[in-house]
Amino acid sequence: MYWCKIARTEKEFEAIARLNYQTFVEEIPQHEPDPSGMRVDPFHHENVYVIVLKDQELAGMVAFRAIRPFSLDLKLGPVEDLLPDDALQGMLCEVRLMAVDKAHRNGRVFYYLARALSDYAYENGYGAAVISGTIREQKLYNQLGFEPFADTVGTGDALFVPMVLTRERFDRSVAARFKQKRYSFYPGPVQQSKQIQQAFLERPISHRSHEFKVMLERVKNSLLTMSGARHVHLLVGSGTLANEAMIAQLHVLDEKGLILTNGAFGERLEKQAGRWGLSYKSQAYEWGTSFDIAAIEKELASGKYSWLLMTHGETSTGMLNDLEEIARLCKKYNVFLCADCVSSFGALPFSMDGVYLATGVSGKAIGTMSGLAFVFSNSEIVTSDKIPAYLDIGLTASQMIPFTMSSQLVHSLEYALKAYEKGARYTLLHDRMKFIEAEVGKHQIPLLADDPYPMIFTWEEKTFPYLAEDARMSGFDLHYKSDYLVERGLIQISCIQPDFEDAWTKFTNWLDNYWTYHSE
Repeated sequence: MYWCKIARTEKEFEAIARLNYQTFVEEIPQHEPDPSGMRVDPFHHENVYVIVLKDQELAGMVAFRAIRPFSLDLKLGPVEDLLPDDALQGMLCEVRLMAVDKAHRNGRVFYYLARALSDYAYENGYGAAVISGTIREQKLYNQLGFEPFADTVGTGDALFVPMVLTRERFDRSVAARFKQKRYSFYPGPVQQSKQIQQAFLERPISHRSHEFKVMLERVKNSLLTMSGARHVHLLVGSGTLANEAMIAQLHVLDEKGLILTNGAFGERLEKQAGRWGLSYKSQAYEWGTSFDIAAIEKELASGKYSWLLMTHGETSTGMLNDLEEIARLCKKYNVFLCADCVSSFGALPFSMDGVYLATGVSGKAIGTMSGLAFVFSNSEIVTSDKIPAYLDIGLTASQMIPFTMSSQLVHSLEYALKAYEKGARYTLLHDRMKFIEAEVGKHQIPLLADDPYPMIFTWEEKTFPYLAEDARMSGFDLHYKSDYLVERGLIQISCIQPDFEDAWTKFTNWLDNYWTYHSE
């Protein structure tokens, strides 16, 4: 199989030097022969090399360089003086040494290089790239989207055309038609199945209509059956909005509480509580560490607290906290339990029977479009003038629909909830979790949390440096760019995307190749 990565090892740099020699000394007589059969580029230490491998063998390469002067600057003067206006939007880089081994000149390698280079430059803020393209391959460069911007340079058999490529030119090129299929392992947004997509093609209906109210009631009944809660309140927004509405109810209580944190989303709850001016004490645990039930009970037994706030499925670590045991403690000490279940609801069956309030969303494990937030409750919630109207779930009680709500979002949610009939989606996600656990065990990847659930798996990037970046170059999108992951050097894989099985088969084939390559 062909796959892409950034070159980083001495083994890779040696293979690059050999291909550089074969292409630009033996094939294109641009440089003098050398008995070593290798040519190290003068700008080697400033280059970023994007390479394409066929299994374990270098098939093609291209060098990316952003330090001025460019080699073309030295031949033509400042290239900005010659470039068209559309190439001057954003930073500029130079592409050099585009070469494909003779055994792999089937067109595919050039397209892999062009796509990887285009993505890399775009994601690093570069608006255009310039290159000295050999006249022997000018047709191919044109197919990649490069266009000449100056007269030919060089002599004899080593003639080159100064060319420029922008993201827009690449997107209009022949090469762009052969786009690499991307596979997502993100925990959201979720790609939509064809059936769920159909809901967004339906005629929108008024949220004041009888038809909408009947549909919304069906959806609420499904959510209540899944959750075991007595009431559910739907809001238009994200999981953060749902948590905000939940915490607003604690603001109304105006009593002291206990907040448990062992990851980014527990810490986010605490920050939200701070913005509301709540009175609380926090018990903070290391990321991925289980809550100390005995320590929590000791605090609750003091009688100082009327509520407890926690995250059930901690997305940042892939850990499932013990909701059932904490619910038991809260009941024992007459404390209201409030739980962020945004990532856990729909990922596995559990009961919200013991909670005061809990949150969920449409766009995580349930698998439809983000945009609907749920607040579950086991008590009647009444409206309060101490809460901004949009966050007041008391306004959504009973049959009330106080604000505009998209019928298409609700319709798509109803489609998605049908997948839970007879527990089918729970079984599917559980089976997917087992696939990941098997692969994790096979390659001895140490997970950050000991108690994963069928949603997301987390490990430290230092275990396998650059794996996420290399996977992305080959079309596999792991979750690693969120701020809280970057800060701690974490990588995640989620199993909630609809094409997971196909993506996982291809990704594990890539992984096997990747491990073999790096173990040699």
